[in-house]
Amino acid sequence: MDHKFIQSISINWDQIDHDSYLHSIDALKNTEGLDFQKNITFFVGENGAGKSTLLEAIAVAYGFNPEGGTLNYRFSTFDDVSQLSSAIRMAKGYRRAKSNYFFRAESFFNVASKAEDYRDTTPKEIYYDRYGGKSLHEQSHGESFLAYFQSFDREGLYIMDEPEAALSPQRQLTLLIQIVKMAEKGSQFIIASHSPILLGIPGADIISFDDGEMRRCSYEETESYQVMEMFINNRERLIERLLDEEVKNDHTDRNEDGYPGVLF
Repeated sequence: MDHKFIQSISINWDQIDHDSYLHSIDALKNTEGLDFQKNITFFVGENGAGKSTLLEAIAVAYGFNPEGGTLNYRFSTFDDVSQLSSAIRMAKGYRRAKSNYFFRAESFFNVASKAEDYRDTTPKEIYYDRYGGKSLHEQSHGESFLAYFQSFDREGLYIMDEPEAALSPQRQLTLLIQIVKMAEKGSQFIIASHSPILLGIPGADIISFDDGEMRRCSYEETESYQVMEMFINNRERLIERLLDEEVKNDHTDRNEDGYPGVLF
């Protein structure tokens, strides 16, 4: 029996305006749906490939606040939700999530501020025990995110957009361990990421948005892994070549006086 909270999604493109930018995102416009086969699913691909757009749409369609937080968070500092969320139809599992969270690196400060607002209605000893012994705004971005995330110890649904953004490699390993432990207990994760550390979680389902299509791929096929492997194994030669190319481009892009500038 399927224990995942979100089993699959389908997209009704008839509900999206014909002139919407969504039709220009190749990986999205060429798909009608997606099945979630594992408790941990990664979306990978270049910026602009559509992974974060789909991730946000799934979160909003499930009931999350577009800026993040739990299902109970309701606040807005900007409004840029795409039509995709309203076009998604979702097949849910029979279980009800005991906890839930939508993380967006770009708006976590706002989520932390909302958590601070809720402090007045939460017993002080519970609030500070929950978030590492001190206020979220008294911690670094990475520390506050980990403290906030580690406060969720029950099986649930966790949707994350680039959670590695504020984390050092060591902290990413801490997050990796937390994700694996929670997934083993029944939690479901859907994560958009560039991190070769997080993507290395054994048994995770990796879906690439590159080359104009959504397709499952192996860890070794991801660009994040390939670039990192190339850099580590050929660091000096790679940097030398990149710098040589930059110098050549710099000379090409100089104006008639010999200074860098726009060519007309």
